[in-house]
Amino acid sequence: MKKRIGCYPRVRVEGCSRGVVSQAGAVLLVETVRRCGLDTAISAALAPWRKPRAVHDPGKILLDVALAVALGGDCLSDVGMLRSEPDVFGTVASDPTVSRLIATLARSGPKALAAIRSARAEVREHVWQLAGARSPAADGQATVDIDGVLVIAHSEKQDTAPTWKKSFGHHPLLAFVDHGQDGSGEPVAALLRAGNAGSNTAADHIEAAWIALAQLPKPLRRGRQTLIRTDSGGGTHEFVNWLSTPGRWLSYSVGMTITDAIHQAVLTIPASAWTPAIEPDGQVRDGAWVAELAGDVLKGWPSGMRLIVRKERPHPGAQLRFTDVDGNRLTCFATNTAAGVMAELELWHRRRARCEDRIRTARATGLRNLPLHDFAQNQLWLEIVSLALDLLAWMPMLALTGATRRWEVKKLRLRLFSTAGQLVTTGRRRRLRLARTWPWTNVITDALDRLQILPNPG
Repeated sequence: MKKRIGCYPRVRVEGCSRGVVSQAGAVLLVETVRRCGLDTAISAALAPWRKPRAVHDPGKILLDVALAVALGGDCLSDVGMLRSEPDVFGTVASDPTVSRLIATLARSGPKALAAIRSARAEVREHVWQLAGARSPAADGQATVDIDGVLVIAHSEKQDTAPTWKKSFGHHPLLAFVDHGQDGSGEPVAALLRAGNAGSNTAADHIEAAWIALAQLPKPLRRGRQTLIRTDSGGGTHEFVNWLSTPGRWLSYSVGMTITDAIHQAVLTIPASAWTPAIEPDGQVRDGAWVAELAGDVLKGWPSGMRLIVRKERPHPGAQLRFTDVDGNRLTCFATNTAAGVMAELELWHRRRARCEDRIRTARATGLRNLPLHDFAQNQLWLEIVSLALDLLAWMPMLALTGATRRWEVKKLRLRLFSTAGQLVTTGRRRRLRLARTWPWTNVITDALDRLQILPNPG
């Protein structure tokens, strides 16, 4: 009888090796931190919270937690994965020290949040300068998408409440700068709200927009070169008025609820006024049309606002509403963009759906659950998540090319960050050697070469 040995080779495992580094690909994030100056900026911003003779720098502690979250962690104690690799991540604070810092910063409230956000805005402008033509504002324009997200809570936390989807938790409002089809996006606002916060609360949208604009370089904080996109949650009178305020004059493209007035106006549109919708590849979309509503359909709204309606044959299984016309599904959005072909404006508004991809990435990067109890501490957790997402957006923008730049976080972790390495000392220098058989070793080394030729931060 032939002895069965199975499909995989047998290996003997020992836990006594030295010089082996797990998550060695995370050096990409560490080098990104160094080259963009995020470590020095956060350290300087949190200097007021450093106690005399303290061993650990508050900025380093916060960045360590953000790095752990970027690598897949979802709570403060996951910083321990960095603590086990001091040759790569340096000295990492203990769990009690991390918890005490978070509690201290949370007690400072808006002051600590403002310090962290100011440092991020400063570094963001520097990163966009380093990126050059690959920057999301390389053409002098920027697009900011605002959307809400439900974060489920499985225990009693401060300000948890039933949500509009009958779940239980919080309802943060997030904003992302769109990198376009060749990249991902980076977070510029994360406003924590109670679970019962409304989807179309104008005051919250205004606050999120303020936070987002403050993250942009100064030339983009006002003027038509910055476009604010939202779903119908942002289609409120107050928010559109705020976007149109003289001296601000931001461009906007916001979804609108199909009201009775809009419904009646759609019924008067002649068949000749409907234009075929187009797809991202420029091809005409079969079964979908767009048209602009003429006249002052919504009285009292800002001048220059255009209402563009899309009708399309419903997808199989889709449920129509009473306001839909002739068996076609209706959607509508408002914009103050005067130039441009109507179908192209409608396509540009639909590209707001990329924000859903950013939210999915955020859920996989610490936002699936808010791990702390106090509201102020969870707001600080959102800033940590934002720092992690910044790094996951900046590293590909500065170091990756082609299809690899569009890899989502799951693929980055699996192919790049999870690779193992070996630390060796040669010629008084520490070197990290990656496995030659790993399929993406060249991607990692080439990316590191691109990062290392960047100028050192001033």
